[in-house]
Amino acid sequence: MADLGAILLAGGRASRVDGAAKPLFEVGGTTLLAAAVSAATDAGARPITVVAPVLDPALAVEWVQEDPPYGGPAAAVVTALDAWPQGADPEWTLLLACDLPAAGPAVRRLVADLLLLPADTDGICLGDAASRPQWLTGLYRTSSLRNAASALPDGGRDAPVRALLADLAIAVVAAPGDLTRDVDTWEDLEEARARAAHEEAS
Repeated sequence: MADLGAILLAGGRASRVDGAAKPLFEVGGTTLLAAAVSAATDAGARPITVVAPVLDPALAVEWVQEDPPYGGPAAAVVTALDAWPQGADPEWTLLLACDLPAAGPAVRRLVADLLLLPADTDGICLGDAASRPQWLTGLYRTSSLRNAASALPDGGRDAPVRALLADLAIAVVAAPGDLTRDVDTWEDLEEARARAAHEEAS
């Protein structure tokens, strides 16, 4: 099993669902946040750091929040890396958004494909049905992430995640749409719940 830690992003504004806490949406009997934590735990990740206000104190994770809040995904990653003990970095870092109903299968796919990654590559992420990289469903060399983070102005404040990863050599792996489909809207949530109910009944 790879030596990895996990940074889970769960602190966005969620404007398309009226500011509701998307990570606490339940799909298939569990919250999206708990599904992400379980996926990271099952992959052997340590530490597991969630960038958000404390949404579920029962979860065995570390909580941090960028200052000021809502600084965007790049700032969230920088904040989490800064919270990790110096000199004790895992070799790999799982970056995972907490709005993925299929977090478990997605992470298993990443871990399996990591074995095929060329030695000179900085990371791997899943691609959606249109082959667009889903940066927040990826595994990256922690040293590469730290180097990229150190080059961002203002600690990545208001920068998109691609600004953090743009200069890294990342393999994009085509994956089934179900692995990369996230919950951005109320309609997405209804569809995810319907898929989960159908799978449970099958």
